[in-house]
Amino acid sequence: MRIGIVCYPTWGGSGVVATELGIELAERGHEVHFITYKQPVRLELLSRNIHFHEVSIPQYPLFQYQPYELALSSKLVDMVKLYKIEILHVHYAIPHAYAGYMAKKMLETEGIFLPMVTTLHGTDITLVGNHPFYKPAVTFSINKSDVVTAVSQSLKDDTLRLFDITNEIDVVPNFIDLEKFNHTFTDCQREMMAEPEEKIITHISNMRPVKRIPDIMEVFDRIHSKIPAKLILVGDGPEKVSAEKMAREKGLEEKVIFLGNSSEIDKILCFSDLFLLTSEKESFGLAALEAMASGVPVISSNTGGLPEVNKHGVSGFLSAIGDVEDMASNALKILTDPDTLQKFKKQAREVASKFSTQNIVPLYEATYEKATRKVY
Repeated sequence: MRIGIVCYPTWGGSGVVATELGIELAERGHEVHFITYKQPVRLELLSRNIHFHEVSIPQYPLFQYQPYELALSSKLVDMVKLYKIEILHVHYAIPHAYAGYMAKKMLETEGIFLPMVTTLHGTDITLVGNHPFYKPAVTFSINKSDVVTAVSQSLKDDTLRLFDITNEIDVVPNFIDLEKFNHTFTDCQREMMAEPEEKIITHISNMRPVKRIPDIMEVFDRIHSKIPAKLILVGDGPEKVSAEKMAREKGLEEKVIFLGNSSEIDKILCFSDLFLLTSEKESFGLAALEAMASGVPVISSNTGGLPEVNKHGVSGFLSAIGDVEDMASNALKILTDPDTLQKFKKQAREVASKFSTQNIVPLYEATYEKATRKVY
């Protein structure tokens, strides 16, 4: 099957999932075409089955804001006709589903009927999409998609609660390639990050306010007061400066490492003992799943789709949003006893295996077949 994938090419979860999906589909014999404004960060190389088509936006002084949706829909029409793309999979409702629908209608005037699958990822629904300025367009785009999927039951419920949806929504969870987290490299270089007696706690995100980075710092401060520990913060965003300030104020400058964005998440998780995710909203929790796949137990809030990923008392623990005392207490339950830590590491990997590519990618292939049947 020739598949067009539209996504944000950045470090965010929706772009990562879309890219990993395209790579896996290509390995399964499909021809995949990524169509976006730059090459996705997780797309390291192109191949016979993987192609990238850049959406260029001419700069006209007439426009205060350049019309990306118009450029994208036009590019989609051209690529569908040139490469005979058979199905379009758009990730993130704004603006991709809207642009995809416009491309569909333009193609129909030429007798080309293109099925479109829209995958909802989270903030496109709960934050941006629910804004009064965008809500009518998002509702329209969802209802006009041939098939709609959501990455968790929680996100599906939120979508039905916030929007007037008449279309069916299928839950297809995010997935993980377990082979990438097997740590086949022989040297994790743990000694570069911490002393032998120190436990390593990790957090990975885009450091937006919704991730509640101050809570990460508070939880770590409490852990560090009880046991030797280091905190590794991976990612970049608006909360990074305040986190650096908190580290200085708490005297933790030597115990908190800011790594910025990284393409070596597997190596970082290789030497991690615990993963923190204190988000206020989390439609799924892909970062938590990546940690679990590496055998790293997770301490997280109980918001959104996280309880569907992080199993309380098995792969880690769940706490109420903002309850840093409970999070720290749960972290110490795992970290202070070597046998308990090893048990949770093993269980985290076992829970993650349920979300393997082998289990989830066939669900997307079935979704494409469903969308094709609807159109034809």
